[in-house]
Amino acid sequence: MTKLPADQGSGDRAGARSPDSVSAALSVADFAELARTVLSVELWDWLEGGAGRERTLVGNRGAFDRVAVVPRVLADVSSCDPACSLVGSPAALPVAVAPIAYQRLFHPEGELAVARAAADSGVPYTVSTLSSVPMEEIAATGATTWFQLYWLRDKGAVLDLVQRAEAIGSEALVLTVDVPVMGRRLRDMRHGFALPPTIRAANLDGGAMSSAHERVERGSAVAAHTASAFAPSFTWHDIEWLRERTGLPLVVKGLSHPADALRAAELGAAAVVVSNHGGRQLDGAVPTAVALPGVVEAVRGAFGESCQVLVDSGIRGGADVLGAMALGASGVLLGRPVMWGLAAGGEAGCARVLSLLGEEFRHAMALAGCADLAAVARLRTTTMPCHCGGDHQ
Repeated sequence: MTKLPADQGSGDRAGARSPDSVSAALSVADFAELARTVLSVELWDWLEGGAGRERTLVGNRGAFDRVAVVPRVLADVSSCDPACSLVGSPAALPVAVAPIAYQRLFHPEGELAVARAAADSGVPYTVSTLSSVPMEEIAATGATTWFQLYWLRDKGAVLDLVQRAEAIGSEALVLTVDVPVMGRRLRDMRHGFALPPTIRAANLDGGAMSSAHERVERGSAVAAHTASAFAPSFTWHDIEWLRERTGLPLVVKGLSHPADALRAAELGAAAVVVSNHGGRQLDGAVPTAVALPGVVEAVRGAFGESCQVLVDSGIRGGADVLGAMALGASGVLLGRPVMWGLAAGGEAGCARVLSLLGEEFRHAMALAGCADLAAVARLRTTTMPCHCGGDHQ
């Protein structure tokens, strides 16, 4: 059985950070250590790990670290406005909370705490198909919700999820397209990772979840559940089928190739997300900061602003948001750092992460000479040299 933090069912949160520790954090990155000291090794590895040798996981961070923005000067930055519209949803920052499964693994309130923090911060919250709280309860927090959809073998179940997402007032449908099968996440396999009995995919039929709770020797029970529930035959024809059955704005998440992004836009996508699933799928896939400019050039050239380009995988602070937008993104999806906040301090921890991200981004805007996001989009970028050692050829 996967070890949980002590507060999963016990009431006393062994190792939990004090409220003072959460409020004293000075950067988004500070929360990584706060979370690591709270979570069991298995849960930390489940959250932080990647696929295979984790080359893409490391590459995502390295690529953002090498994005160098060329700042402008002598602009009036006495007031910097980071507000925008993401897929038609108003956002106080060019940020949405990314979909992450089973958030009650990190704190008893799970998705409810994160959604409330997102609502207070004025950014959209993406409900995962595999959320550990039903989507209806998450919507009741008052958050602006998008619903993330995995393509299941049962099309009837897919349509039921879409109709439920419409009924709760979701403002976008985020279709994840990079998980025909789950990547080989070796950390999980070594731990024999399985969900505890108290955690389930609350949006799915309970009987379909049994395999996710059964320990697999030298394997991941969650991967076994994915293999049984997700459809590896998922194709562009299915997106056409879906497009005919919902009026929600469609966001296609998990693209790296410009031709795939163009195809998604041609099929009516309101946005695409340049993503490699945080390095958790194809090990060796191109880092998102490297793929982003090519996708932006292709989509903007053909569709202008009618299809937004978002990005995730590797965003760890406000400077990364500035770099992503200078590379052409309309906004970013923030994943792991929000879970660090959840583990460290529940709703207050999530709120602090999002608050710090806003502070960091507005500060970066001012120092780059940008009073608004239009000015950020005009910034030039270059690439810092790699000083990571080794022989690079």
